[in-house]
This record gives sequence, structure tokens and C-alpha cells, in this order.
Amino acid sequence: MKLTALRLCNFRQFYGETPEIQLATDRDRNTTIIHGNNGSGKTTILNAFTWVLYEKFTAAFAESERLVNNRAIAEAEIGTAIDTWVEVAWEHDGKRYRAKRMCRAYKQEAGVNIVNNELLYLYIGDADGKWLHPQQPPDEIIGRILPASLHQYFFFDGERIEQIVRQDKRLEIAEATKILLGVEVLNRSIRHLGEAKKTLETELAQIGDTTTKDLLRSQQQCQQEIDKLQARQAEITSEIANFQQIDREIDRYLLELTAAKATQLQRQELERAKATYQTQLSQAQTAIKQLVSTQAYTVLLADLTGDFHTIVGELRDRGELNQGISREFLSQLIHQQNCLCGTKLVPNTPAYTQIQVWLSRASIAVIEETTMRLITQVEALETKGAEFWQAIDLQQQIVATSRAEIGQLEISIDRLETQLRQDTNAEISNLQKRLDEIEIKVRDLTLTQGQNRQQIVHLEGQIQSLAKQISKQQTNQDRQSLANRRIQAARMAIEELSTMRDRQELQFRIELEQRVQRIFQTISVTPYLPKITEKYELILVETTRGIETTVAASTGENQILSLSFIGGIIDRVRDWSEQKLLAVPASNTFPIVMDSPFGSLDQLSRRQIARILPQLANQLVVLVTKTQWRDEVETEMQSKIGRQYLLTYYTSRSDVPADYLEINGHRYPLIKSSPNDFDYTEITEIESR
Repeated sequence: MKLTALRLCNFRQFYGETPEIQLATDRDRNTTIIHGNNGSGKTTILNAFTWVLYEKFTAAFAESERLVNNRAIAEAEIGTAIDTWVEVAWEHDGKRYRAKRMCRAYKQEAGVNIVNNELLYLYIGDADGKWLHPQQPPDEIIGRILPASLHQYFFFDGERIEQIVRQDKRLEIAEATKILLGVEVLNRSIRHLGEAKKTLETELAQIGDTTTKDLLRSQQQCQQEIDKLQARQAEITSEIANFQQIDREIDRYLLELTAAKATQLQRQELERAKATYQTQLSQAQTAIKQLVSTQAYTVLLADLTGDFHTIVGELRDRGELNQGISREFLSQLIHQQNCLCGTKLVPNTPAYTQIQVWLSRASIAVIEETTMRLITQVEALETKGAEFWQAIDLQQQIVATSRAEIGQLEISIDRLETQLRQDTNAEISNLQKRLDEIEIKVRDLTLTQGQNRQQIVHLEGQIQSLAKQISKQQTNQDRQSLANRRIQAARMAIEELSTMRDRQELQFRIELEQRVQRIFQTISVTPYLPKITEKYELILVETTRGIETTVAASTGENQILSLSFIGGIIDRVRDWSEQKLLAVPASNTFPIVMDSPFGSLDQLSRRQIARILPQLANQLVVLVTKTQWRDEVETEMQSKIGRQYLLTYYTSRSDVPADYLEINGHRYPLIKSSPNDFDYTEITEIESR
């Protein structure tokens, strides 16, 4: 998807029909910069894209129901219509597209009535230059090009980009990434095959013999029970998430209460410390399991290595292993009939007989070389046992220390919770009691999840056992045999698709994590490393003495982390798309439209991001203020700029000082006095040097 143009009419700050904003599409100069002060319409332009394509708005877009320009409303006569629309043009897969969404407002004496708020038109350009109206719904076509669930990774507010890594957004990351992978396509295929298998099993039950019918009935009952349990699992996951959200809201509210703030802050600090030690404990336990599974055998080798040294010593004592004298060397002397000392080696002579004796005792070179190699390896193994115990002792010490610290922290946390629970302020006491209730409910739900999981595994085992029994039943009817083959084919297809899905998701996640790490380390000067968990949780970790611990990232670090994640996704999807590894529409062109990407970043981070942004996507549109564009940002991005535009804000206030933007030696006005009583914004293209 390559964006080519944007046009607005009576959309928020923009009065009337604006000039068409032509976006940079050149490979070497792929960046469009739109300059403007706060309030001049940068966020409006970002949301113009998302409104047209997805009828969605960013969090910073206040009063999203008020889209019609105030001046257009004021100048309209009572009863007349005011058209507000945005048009976006783009190219994709060799085709040209134009989408136009509009709403219509009618001015009335009592106010403004807005109708037709969801009117979307889409046109596709053909080879001879004609624009055709497609047969399919426009939103479906747009969704196939860039799904709505993914738009936040390509159109976003840079100042709030860190919200991508918020805990309550992680599920969205996981689901959106699965769409990129095409995992949802595979999931639908698996579900459809499962439904087809059930239909075939029902058919087989109707035509099969009594034993087969009984087995199938039992199998269906097991599957029905699994379906119920899985539905309950989904409900429990949602309930736990809701309770956790309430828990966080109560925590925030306690912080707002002056009487509880100090205690709440202390508890949060203790909870963070507890989480750190829990992570250390988990990592140490995992390390112990890995050590035992990979190195525990070394402690059992002491007797074997002793026996080995004994055998080698006996061979040397008997002369069967003579280091330095090989059988090949002695055989060559006999063959040449001449000793090194010059004595002739003639059969039946004493010298010849002595050589024969040495020959019978000499070792074969290959055997001797192998023995020496084994000696080296055995000596190395002898040291591994001690190293194994040292490593185990270290991890056990971490386990003991972590458990002790967790115990002490839990005592301190419980003391603080008791203090809040018994507080004379009824509001504080009730809030803590509510937190206690939530903790109990979450614990009970988590235990129920575990029980359900075990029951599902048990039932799946029963289904597999029944499936084997069914396959063993001899069928005498052709239909029954055919149904059995179809069921088996469906089952095998489900297994293969499930394996393909799991492997594809694992490979993508690993490669995505590596790319995110490279981008993050390019921008950030911290020693932290981004990690993507199996649940697509995006976290920062630091490694101390070989132990990874989670880092509480700052707002700036979260901005960098989020940019790295977006860049990593675009890079991986682009690469996989080129290799035809994704089950999504082929495209290796992805745009990024971002508002204020340099919000709370330091100078070095701003420079690094400005350098890397044009590399993250094939096309970049950046909306910036004068202060965000200064110095290092302009220097780094200058060579990538294809087009630049200025948003000049016309203010009705007389006390606002003039403000200018200097580019290429020219001054461009950012603020002007309004010639009328209205505030609005004009778009002007800045000529290239």
C-alpha cells in the first residue's frame, strides 16, 4: 500500500476544499514532512487517514463527533447542507485506489444535525485511466489491503505510541500479529475441517456397526465436554482480565487519596520487588531443570572414567599401547629389510626376530590416535561433574535467596494491606477489602483454569484412544470405509495445519524479536534488551551475572520500544511477504503516518530515531512542530525528504505573536491573523530547494 494523495473539505480546522497533498513516493526520497504548531491540524490530518479508511480515531482526537468546520457551519444558511469529506488516494498491487468518506450536516436554528456519517465511496483505476466502482463493499477491499486491526501500527500518534506496550494492549498485539502471519486463516481452516470431521463422524455413526456407533457416541460426548470446557476457559480469561483491570483502577484511586498515598506507594514498590524476585526464582528453577537434563549424567561418570584409565594403563603395561612406536613404522622397516641403524633385516636373524617381537607389541596408529583423543575427552568430562555441582549450588542459592526475600516481602505487603484494611477512613478500608475479594476470585479462577486444562488433556487422550479403536473396526460397507478415510484425512489435515501454524508463529516471533532488538539497540543507549514472550508481551530485560530481570521502562524507553516493535513488524512482514511465507495479500510496501514522534525523547534518541525512521517503512509521513523539527532531526532526515507542507493557522485573537518556520533560507508563517472572526488552517506546499 503506497499512499499518493490526501484532500480534505470542511474537516475540522480545514475550511473549504484544501489543495491536494501529494505524498512522497520516491524510493530514495520517501518522506513527507508536514509542519505545524500545536492546534493547527496535525492530529486532524493523521485522523483524516484513519477516518476515511477505517472510521476510527486516535486517543488524542478530542470530540470526534464534531468533524464539520465551524466556519462552514457559521456561514451556511439555515436549512442548507454542509458537506464534510476526506479523500485518500493510494496504489497497491499495480492498481490505483481512491476512497472518499463524507458526512453531511444540516444547519438548523437549534443547532447542527449531522447525518450520513458513514458514507464511504471507493473507486479503482483501470489500465485505460477510467475509475470504476467495485462490486464488493469498500471496507472489505480496504480490509484485505491493510486490515483494520493493524492500522494502529501504521497510523499512530507518536506522543502516545508507548501505549502499544501497555499491559491491556498486549492481547491486541498478539491478535494483530496473528493476522499478519495468516494464522487466523489457518485457524479458520482448522475449525472448518473440525466441523467437516464432525459431520463425517455423524454420517459414520448412522451407517456403521453397533461397536463403531458406540465408540463414536463416546467420542462426540468427549468432544462436547471439551467444547464446554474451552468456552469456560475463554470466559475465565475474560473475567480475570476484568478483575485485573478493576485492581489497577483501585490501585490508582488509592494513590489519589492523600491518606493512603504513602502506604500505596510503599506497597507498589514492594510488589515490584516481589515480582523481580519471583522472576529470578522462576529463572533459577528453569536453569536447574536445564542443568539436570543436560549435565546431570556427568556426576555418574566417576567410576567409568576410573575404569577407562585402568584399562589404558594395563594396555601400556603389556606393551599393547606404545606411544610413539606404531605398527605401520615397523612393518615398513621389515619391508625395506633395513633398520635405521643400518643393520640388514634378514629373516631368521636376531635383528629380524627382535623387530618381529616389537611388531607384535606395537599399536596401530589409528587405535593409538583414537585412544589419545578419548583420554583428552575423558579428562574434560572429569571436570564437568564438579562444574555441574557448582552451577547447581549457585542456582540453588538464588532459589533460596529469592524465596526468603519473597517471604519477607509478602510479610511486609500483608502488613501494609492490614493497615489499609483497618484504616479509620471507611473509603480506604473498603477499597482494600475489595482488592482482597478480587485476589481471592482471581486465585479461584486461576485454579479452575488449571483444573479445566487437565480435564481437557484427559478428554483429548480419551478421544485419541477412541479414534484408534474406531480405526481398528472392520467396516464391510463401502460408505463406512469411505467415511473412515475422509475422517482420517480430515484429522491428518488438522494435525498438519496445526503444526504449520505453530511453527510459522514461532519462527515469526523469534525473527521479530531479533529485529526489534537490533532497532532498539540502534536507538537506545541503555543496556536493556527487548523480549517478546510467547503471549506477545513486549518487555524490557537486563542481564546481571547471567540472570535476566524485567526492567520498569520509562516513558521515553517505551516510545523507543514501541517504535522498534512497529519497525520490526514492518520489516519482518515485508521480508516474509517477498518470500511468499505469509497467508495475507502479497505486498512489500508499507507506509507509516505518525504525529509528533519525538515527544519525550532526549537529543541522542531523537537523532537516532530521525535517522532510522525513513528506513522502517517504504513510505513515511511525519507531522511535526517547529521544536520537534529542530537541529538533529532536520539534519538526519533532510536527505530523505521528497515533499514538505506547511500548516498555517489563522487566529482570530489579536494578542498572539507571529511565528515563522525557516527552511532553505525562506521564512514561512506558522501563525497569521485571521481576516475574519474565524480560526482555520491553510495547507501550503514548501518548494524543494
